[in-house]
Amino acid sequence: MRAFTEEQRFNNAWFILIMVFTFCVISYLSYTSYQTLSEDGAEITILILSDLFTFIVLGAIFFIKLKTKINEQGVSYGFWPLQAKLKHIPWQEIQKIHLREYSPITEYGGWGYRVSFSKNGHGKAYNVSGTTGIQIEFKNGKKTLIGTQQKEAVAQVLKTYAHKTEHA
Repeated sequence: MRAFTEEQRFNNAWFILIMVFTFCVISYLSYTSYQTLSEDGAEITILILSDLFTFIVLGAIFFIKLKTKINEQGVSYGFWPLQAKLKHIPWQEIQKIHLREYSPITEYGGWGYRVSFSKNGHGKAYNVSGTTGIQIEFKNGKKTLIGTQQKEAVAQVLKTYAHKTEHA
């Protein structure tokens, strides 16, 4: 039995810079708003709570992981902890599965959980970085792409389970 497991995080340098920049802008706006507030405690409390909420949301993004598992039962994937239970696709539901290069921006509009509304019908995508993905085409015609940083390992495990989708 051959299995593949991968965990990816949103930890690219450019992503961290965007997050820090966003936090700095929000902090600056909060500071300038604070200066114009009256001594009303309710306004100040709302401002502090909104800053705290922003900090928690931005910080939580660093804990999100894209988990991918491929084994003899099928393919499982999802963003943990947003999806405590990974979405599982049995081999019997898969028409075709293969690696492909893709453009996160032009095909899906970015990274994360994305849905493509293009005429090409790219379907859903789960990705955190890079341009290589596991393309799943379902028997019902839908498509899902899962980003990967381990192209060679995925190629090997897909070769191992190629018989699961060839005659289905």
